[in-house]
Amino acid sequence: MSVKKIAIYLPQFHAIAENDKAWGEGFTEWTNVKKAKPLFEGHYQPHVPLETVGYYNLDDETVLQRQAALAQANGIHGFAYYHYWFNGKRLLQQPLDNMLASDKPAMPFCYIWANENWTKRWDGADQDIIMQQEYSPEDDLAHITFLCKNVFCDKRYICIDGKPLFLVYRTELFPDITETVSCWRNEVKKYGFKDIHLVRIESFVKEVEPAAIGFDGVMEFAPDWTCANYPPRMEGNNYLFDYPTTVYNMIVKKRPFKYYHCVFPGWDNTPRRVNRAGAVFINNDPTLFRYFLETQMQSTIEQFSNADQQYIFINAWNEWGEGCHIEPDEKNGMRYLDICREAVPLAPNNFEQFCKHKIDEQRDINNAREKELLLLQQKYSHMINGRYYKTGKKIQALIAAFSNLFNRHK
Repeated sequence: MSVKKIAIYLPQFHAIAENDKAWGEGFTEWTNVKKAKPLFEGHYQPHVPLETVGYYNLDDETVLQRQAALAQANGIHGFAYYHYWFNGKRLLQQPLDNMLASDKPAMPFCYIWANENWTKRWDGADQDIIMQQEYSPEDDLAHITFLCKNVFCDKRYICIDGKPLFLVYRTELFPDITETVSCWRNEVKKYGFKDIHLVRIESFVKEVEPAAIGFDGVMEFAPDWTCANYPPRMEGNNYLFDYPTTVYNMIVKKRPFKYYHCVFPGWDNTPRRVNRAGAVFINNDPTLFRYFLETQMQSTIEQFSNADQQYIFINAWNEWGEGCHIEPDEKNGMRYLDICREAVPLAPNNFEQFCKHKIDEQRDINNAREKELLLLQQKYSHMINGRYYKTGKKIQALIAAFSNLFNRHK
């Protein structure tokens, strides 16, 4: 099959000094994952890895090798590793350095530069910066030199038309991205590469024509929050979004340029958001993910006639702290990986009809509940507003309880 699936990979499953200082000794992604609790009826938490996966430590080089073997056996072509570079200082690099030094696993890969400040944002402290991200022409040169000498030259590194594929998370943060691009393109050629294939991740800032900033392509980031239902349902201080609605809107959205699709199995970052509001996608299930993946595979084929460019990204292999992983857990087992292995391109109309049915069905349920709530309010309004205060208070409590029930299922 020509469409190659790339799973985004988070390497934060081993302790580093910077995280120890910020969060406490021994902190890894598992720290918050293990502490998660269900916050409302039907809330799936905690996410517990399948016994064969376990709470692994990436200091053990064999873990990544086992993960790659599992991924490749189930239709995943390669991993897109998050790469953290701060003016020559790298974070969470040890698993990737081990992979580069050992030539294991024998699995294609590329890098995504997560070029934000490293902060305590998860804990509500956006201004508490652990590692500052700064830009300069000198750093542009040092960075691309490091990549050419140590990463792009690896025989496993994914190239498009002979050019190393390099993704940048937030191009809008650069003081002059075109100047950076010019530096990078000049330098990679000095190291014998044909050029570099630069892809902008479309997350915070939308609809930037890649050619306008010297890039070759765009990758949508899933979930695309502009495609989610607004306003979301509230449960406590957490925002609940509808997975079918979001997926449907991502399927039908259009861009004036070609872009690499990204799909996601779900999202729930409440384990990370102990002191601030979290976001949870509800009504997601593996069957819906299959439609999503297969439809976007078909769109990939239609967009890119060159098989060398037919890539689709999955967010993510192991974002356990965001409830966004295809790595097996106790609830779903191997179902998401089975889908990745079995997926075939699907005509969009099939998926659109499926999504429309699901959305209309949910809308009918919500409308019925709203009507029932309105009837209750009308029936007992004279008691709530009249002189029978105590009785009215009881009825108010009844309506409030019913309203909460309605909101939980909205």
